[in-house]
Amino acid sequence: MNIREATKDDFDSIWPIFHEVAAAGDTYAYPRDTTREQAFVLWMDYPRKTFVCEEDGQILGTYYIKTNQAGPGDHVCNCGYMVSSAARGRGLASAMCEHSQEVAVQLGYQAMQFNFVASSNEGAVRLWNKLGFATVGRLPKAFNHPSLGYVDALVMYKWLDAPQ
Repeated sequence: MNIREATKDDFDSIWPIFHEVAAAGDTYAYPRDTTREQAFVLWMDYPRKTFVCEEDGQILGTYYIKTNQAGPGDHVCNCGYMVSSAARGRGLASAMCEHSQEVAVQLGYQAMQFNFVASSNEGAVRLWNKLGFATVGRLPKAFNHPSLGYVDALVMYKWLDAPQ
C-alpha cells in the first residue's frame, strides 16, 4: 500500500469511489446525486491537499485535508476519507487517518476535527476512537440516513501534540 498526494489526473480513479460513497447517502452529507464536476471541486479543488491510497497502481482509497475554520481556528484541520467497497476491511482508512495526522503536523495544524460523523457509521466511530479521537459533541437527529431515518451526527476531535 502506498499513500501519495493526488494529482488532477487521479480523479478518473477517485470519482468511482466518491460516487459510490456519496450515492449511498449513509456516511457523507453530500447530495446523493453529486455530479462529477461538483465532486471534483469538493475533493480536489477546495481542500488544501488530497491524497490517494494505492496498491499495484490501483487507487483504492482517498482522503483530503483542509483547514476547518479560518482565523483563530486555522490551527485545526478537517479530513474526509473514502475507501472503495472492494477494499474495505483491509486497514486503508486506518492507514490514511494515521498518514493524515502526520501530514497535518507537517502543515502546521495542531488538532484534527471531524465535524459531522453519522453515529450509525459504527465502523468509522470505532476506528476514530481507537486512533485517539474523542466525541466532543452530539447533534441530535442531524443526519438523515437513507434507511434509518434521522440519526445523531458526532463531532470528533483530537489534539495532535504538534509543536506550538
